[in-house]
Amino acid sequence: MSTATVTSRPGAVLADLLPASRTRDIALVVGGAALTGIAAQLAVPIPGSPVPVSGQTFAALLVGTALGARLGLLSLALYAVAGMAGMPWFAEGTSGWSMPSFGYILGMLLASTVVGALARRGADRSVPRMAGTMVLGSAIIYAIGVPYLALSTGMTLSQAVAAGLTPFLIGDALKAALAMGALPTAWKLLGRRG
Repeated sequence: MSTATVTSRPGAVLADLLPASRTRDIALVVGGAALTGIAAQLAVPIPGSPVPVSGQTFAALLVGTALGARLGLLSLALYAVAGMAGMPWFAEGTSGWSMPSFGYILGMLLASTVVGALARRGADRSVPRMAGTMVLGSAIIYAIGVPYLALSTGMTLSQAVAAGLTPFLIGDALKAALAMGALPTAWKLLGRRG
């Protein structure tokens, strides 16, 4: 199947440009988990917050969008399970599930699935649709991560919002801008090549 056929086919994501096989799927799942683990190490502590700014949320949303819902979920599930089992690839080289920021990882599982499903509906083909996809994915991560932070630390919900949401909004806007430019541009370049 040529690139032109895939790019014009409804329901395609970037991963579909590679020949379909079980080996491809395994490599993409492992690669997506590794990308998320590497991006998580790009972390900056936030004073007064147990949650650092990191590249892991961006990677999780990118993985879901590029791989689609099923492979995106499997990739983030592998990332989460390996991290819970002791692989030190959560933000700042941590692992386990007892940390206050673990709710964000759970949120990434759902967010990668949702953005992957939206990508299969063409949400990654234009800047405005990609913007909405990134905002929704981020909102899902926070909808799970912030209450988990509050419960695990004894913070009130407003304290958890102040520590686990507000400091991250500017960084999330920058990450969304990167994705809004990168994914639609990738599709345009691939469409021209085909």
